[in-house]
Amino acid sequence: MPLSPTRRSRRNRHIGAVGVALALTASAVATATPANAAADLREVMFVGNNWEGTADVIKASGDFAKIGRVNVIPDKDARMAEINADPIRWIAFMTIRNSVGEGHDQFVDDMYSTPDGSSMVVSRPSFADVVSIDVRTGAINWRFAVSGYRADHMAVSPDGKRVAVSASTGNTVHVLDIVTGKQVGSFKTGDKPHENIFTKDGKYIWNMAIGDVNTQTDAPWLDWTKGDRKITVADATTFQQVKVIDMRARLDAIGLGDYSDAVRPAAFSPDETKLYFQVSFFNGFFEYDIATDKITRTKTLPKSPGVSDERTTFVNDSRHHGLTMKPDGTKLCIAGTMDDYATVVDRATLQEGPLVPVSKPYWSTVSGDGKSCVVSESGADQVTAIDFATGKKTVSVAVGDHPQRVRVAKVPADWTGPSAN
Repeated sequence: MPLSPTRRSRRNRHIGAVGVALALTASAVATATPANAAADLREVMFVGNNWEGTADVIKASGDFAKIGRVNVIPDKDARMAEINADPIRWIAFMTIRNSVGEGHDQFVDDMYSTPDGSSMVVSRPSFADVVSIDVRTGAINWRFAVSGYRADHMAVSPDGKRVAVSASTGNTVHVLDIVTGKQVGSFKTGDKPHENIFTKDGKYIWNMAIGDVNTQTDAPWLDWTKGDRKITVADATTFQQVKVIDMRARLDAIGLGDYSDAVRPAAFSPDETKLYFQVSFFNGFFEYDIATDKITRTKTLPKSPGVSDERTTFVNDSRHHGLTMKPDGTKLCIAGTMDDYATVVDRATLQEGPLVPVSKPYWSTVSGDGKSCVVSESGADQVTAIDFATGKKTVSVAVGDHPQRVRVAKVPADWTGPSAN
């Protein structure tokens, strides 16, 4: 029997209401899923123990207590078998050990987590590769061999999907899909690419090439022997070179011809109008205005008593190595590697705070809550937190042998270490 207009109208309204309810339910599920996924992750810090081949995982703020540890060289036997079977690779391996490695193998330089927190991506200098390691099992997901014979600093894109790694003897930056390990692009750099930084919009990658840091030709008049040191700015989509910046001319313009132009760690101001950077041999840092293409301020930090000014005594040409910025842009935190201190510097005045005694600090980064600077003490096998507000040390936490890079990361909320360990 055909429905009356009134009954048909009621039926249509009922069907429409059911449809709306189903749509709202689907929308709620879709919205809840990412939130639930995020709630299942925990913010931590990865600490790379370079000479040991492990990464300690510590809390990202508060007491920075240790949570677990990952073996980042589970395939060591296989890698060493390959190296020992290839005379050229063996020579390169031993050269790393006896030069930049200070008599030790370099098993972990840099680390990041995948967006879902399931894996740790690690650059391994002595093995000339990048690997992804499952943080639950400790197994390797994928491995990418870089060009040349050494892998170095990395950077992750703002969306967390790509990782850029410096191939320091290949003068190349490889950009990889962080989940699959497949190369999505690459670009050429100056000699010995080092630091990489993505701009916050993800459009560009800045790479700093530092040249040869393991030679003894350290006198200013022999600076030309150190190689092609420059900043290369590349398009992060096309991987084409956008700009090259050689700090030699900028330093010469302000009367600092004896200063090295090898740009080491660097940090952008929050609005990315300024770049703050360290250079080889110098106990201090510079401020560079990007729009005017000029060094606008120079900050010289104190020298520690008893530290020689003889450049050949500096580890890998580093006088100071480690620079980070408080998220609001008001403070900088500097690691004085050879001077055995770290200090918080007011960005407006460039006045340093207390010189916090630390042992051969190799890196500085910002804690997860943005309140502390965390410094790796490679000479004491610990990391130390310094309060940005007071400039004073709050806590030190023991880690493995020769900690260097420290990065904020994410792991599953219930994680305490790989089951394989």
